[in-house]
Amino acid sequence: MSRSGHPPTLLAPPLGAALVGRFALARGHRFAEHVHPTHQLAWAERGVLSISAGDTTWALPPTRALWIPAGVRHTTAAATVTAMHSLYLRPERSPAGFDDPTVLAVAPLLAALIAHLGRAELGDDERARAEAVLFDQLVPAPVASVELALPADDRARRVADALLADPADDRGAEALSRLAGTSPRTLHRLFQDTTGCGLGEWRMRARIRAALELLATGIPVGVVANRVGYRTPSAFGAAFRKVLGTTPAQVFGPR
Repeated sequence: MSRSGHPPTLLAPPLGAALVGRFALARGHRFAEHVHPTHQLAWAERGVLSISAGDTTWALPPTRALWIPAGVRHTTAAATVTAMHSLYLRPERSPAGFDDPTVLAVAPLLAALIAHLGRAELGDDERARAEAVLFDQLVPAPVASVELALPADDRARRVADALLADPADDRGAEALSRLAGTSPRTLHRLFQDTTGCGLGEWRMRARIRAALELLATGIPVGVVANRVGYRTPSAFGAAFRKVLGTTPAQVFGPR
């Protein structure tokens, strides 16, 4: 096994452009920061993956996968018990790709192709046909995922850490700005300048990221809504749709 936990043979596929690795990950399992010579498409068939590159973390339910270009250092963790599929693609044989980490939509056809390419008995001709279809299915998600960058400024970082520790924290901008030791206007600007979204949007994204982890364990939507700071399931559903462009039921099934 490599230091990243991936078998070395998976990092240099012997046949075709792609090879699939499967990993059954316990909650909290983490692959330390590592890099691949191949492109990687990381997808959780079940559970939620948390992948970080630089100062940005993506929370990925089963309807989303992350394209990680060859050479990009990253960490991968299981936010819940997770069935991870990792598709490794040789750069010189990949007719499609993205220069930066990119969240892709996982439609049923893409999920089926990943499973198909993971079959050990797959013949060369079958593999070539499946790979040709696969590259047509690598489409950026219309609404990406719960993408969360941590603020670089120490004052804003204190607030971010508090909201991550307790997603249901309902303190307003005035109280949070006192925690940061600055004004509400400055706190909003610090979040906007260093994370790309203001304090309110950042808090919403943090709540939905926490919600994904809870929903993946089977907790009912109403209970999850309360735990992450929403008074009603409808308010939670509206925030979920705003962040992910879909509903909890479409991601995890009816609850």
